[in-house]
Amino acid sequence: MPRKISDACIKCGSCADTCPVGAIAEGDSQYNVDPDQCIDCGACEDGCPVGAISEE
Repeated sequence: MPRKISDACIKCGSCADTCPVGAIAEGDSQYNVDPDQCIDCGACEDGCPVGAISEE
């Protein structure tokens, strides 16, 4: 199941830097995960300093 980034996102970019498949991109108010590209590895969740990423 792909990860989802909540509105707790502070747009630091840590999640995008840790994603091995480039499934995370900056949006208007937060970063977003492309569910079609996400391989559900959890690297972004581990890399988020504010805990804004979880399984959908």
